[in-house]
Amino acid sequence: MKQVASLRYGVIFKKAFSKPHIFKAFVKDFLDIELDIDKVETEKAFSPAIGYVDSRFDLFAEDKKHRTIVDIQHVRNTDHYHRFLHYHCAALLEQVVNSKDYRPQLKVFTIVVLTSGDRHKVDMAKINFDPQDRHGRFLKEIPHKLLYLCPKYVTAETPEPYREWLLAIQDSLDESVDEKIYQKQEIQDIFDLIQKDQTTPQEYARMKDEYATELLINESKKEVAIKMYAKGFELTLIAELTELSLDELETILS
Repeated sequence: MKQVASLRYGVIFKKAFSKPHIFKAFVKDFLDIELDIDKVETEKAFSPAIGYVDSRFDLFAEDKKHRTIVDIQHVRNTDHYHRFLHYHCAALLEQVVNSKDYRPQLKVFTIVVLTSGDRHKVDMAKINFDPQDRHGRFLKEIPHKLLYLCPKYVTAETPEPYREWLLAIQDSLDESVDEKIYQKQEIQDIFDLIQKDQTTPQEYARMKDEYATELLINESKKEVAIKMYAKGFELTLIAELTELSLDELETILS
């Protein structure tokens, strides 16, 4: 077993996945795209900002054909589907500003990793921007895609090649991994990068800040749940609005 820093923390996720060979392998297995890049940017923002919200991307890479964004999100937010759709659209709109028509020069792909799970409890969900006819056939006009990944719900039915990635991310969350069960060299490289004895004091400080923010958000959700329950709201509705599971609600309200 190897002791590692958890990939639930943005600072650790970015440390690992900002390595170009790891980023490329991750994108290849999820999107079947061969990226031609030699760097991955972190905390990417467009200047000037697109629209009225300054979107900032955890990991961002661009080659002559593709613009790819990867975001790590641990805290469950009620708006995360809409939030990352906005980020995705910002990456599209930034290109249109300088193009002759409304067709962006680069294909845009966004991958969101939700390490704490999601109320739908699926391992992967996809938004495919390509139009479909009334028979469900894609017109092959718009290539852009957005993926939402939830490692918490990986099962034996989750297909390769991306099952191993989700297992590895989930495995890291308790800060201990059995590295021998993983075949991909890039995953072994991730475990080497995020070993606890390789974690810097600055990274530990960022991890503590992220954890404190997460606690505040969770406490706020619990307070809302208690108030809603006192007013007679059904547990299923409370769970939907707070993004807390029914098991978590039963513990909080008991």
